Amino acid sequence: MLSVAAACAPALAAGPTPPVFVLNSLDATVSLIDAGTWTETRRVPVGKEPHHIYMTPDHRSVIVANSAGDSLTFFDPRTGDVQRTVNGIIDPYHLRFSPDMKWFVTAANRLNHVDIYRWDGNNLQLAKRIATGKTPSHIWIDSKSTTAYVSMQDSDELIAVDIPSQTVRWRVRTGPMPADIFGIHDDRTLLVGLTGGEGVQVFDVAGAEPKVVGIIPTGKGAHAFRSAGDGKSVFVSNRVANTISRIDFGTLKVTNNYAVPGGPDCMDVSADGKRLYVTSRWAKKLSVVDLLTGQLMKQVPVGRSPHGVWTLDHAR
Repeated sequence: MLSVAAACAPALAAGPTPPVFVLNSLDATVSLIDAGTWTETRRVPVGKEPHHIYMTPDHRSVIVANSAGDSLTFFDPRTGDVQRTVNGIIDPYHLRFSPDMKWFVTAANRLNHVDIYRWDGNNLQLAKRIATGKTPSHIWIDSKSTTAYVSMQDSDELIAVDIPSQTVRWRVRTGPMPADIFGIHDDRTLLVGLTGGEGVQVFDVAGAEPKVVGIIPTGKGAHAFRSAGDGKSVFVSNRVANTISRIDFGTLKVTNNYAVPGGPDCMDVSADGKRLYVTSRWAKKLSVVDLLTGQLMKQVPVGRSPHGVWTLDHAR
C-alpha cells in the first residue's frame, strides 16, 4: 500500500510566469526560480536525491521523483506549493507517464528494475516489477502507449518493455553508458545519448527487432534530450564537452552548438522558444541560453548537483 501524506508550503509570491523548478540532487531540495528577475525565490525540502521531474497528464501537478527517498513529491506547477507526498515508490530515478494516461513507469537506477504502475488519475497501483540490466537510466514511451524503452547505463543495453503485458520484448547492445532516449519519425527511430561516448546513437525500431543506424557526433558525454518545440529538432546536452547540440530530425545532423559551462545536464525550453534552461550539474547553477544569439545570457546559483529542470511556461 502506498501512503500519501499531505504537505504544505508557503505560498509563492505572485509573478508574471510560473516558477522554474530546479532539482538539487545532493541537497534534497527544489529551487524555485523567478524567470523575470532571475532570482531564487524559495528552496523547498523534498526526499533524498531528487533527479527528474514530470507533469501529470491532467496538468494539475508536477512530480519530483526522490530516488533515495523512495517517494514522489507533487507540486502545484503554477505556484510551486507542495500538494502531497507519495511514499513507497522504490528508487524512482527516472519517470514517465504513458500518453494514454493509464500507466506510470519508473526506473530504479540503483536496484536494477523497472516498475510499471496503473494510474487512475490520482493513485498509483504497482502492476509489475521487471528485472533489467545494470543501472536502468532513462525511459521513453511510444505514442501508442504500448512500449517503454529503457537504457541500461552500466550494462550498455537498450530494452523494449511491452507495457500491457509487462514483459521485455527485446534487448540490444548500445554504445558506452547509454542515458536519455528520444523518439522521432512517428516512433520509428530512437535517439540514445551515449554519456560514455561522443555522440548520439540512432536505432531503427520500426520492425520486430531493432537495428543500429549510426551515430550522430555531438560531443563528449552526450546525455539528456529536450524537444526544441518546433517539431523539427531536439537538443542534446554534452555533459563532458560543456556544450548543447541541436539535432535536425530530417537530416539527423547537428545544426547548432551552444557553449554551456559546468556540466550541462537536463533542459527545458521557454514557451516562446527564445530561451533554453540548462542545469549546470558541477557548477551549482541554472544556466540560461539565448537561442536567438546562441549566447549564455545568465547563470543563477542553486543547490548542489542540480539535475532536473522544468517550468509550466515551456514550449509544448
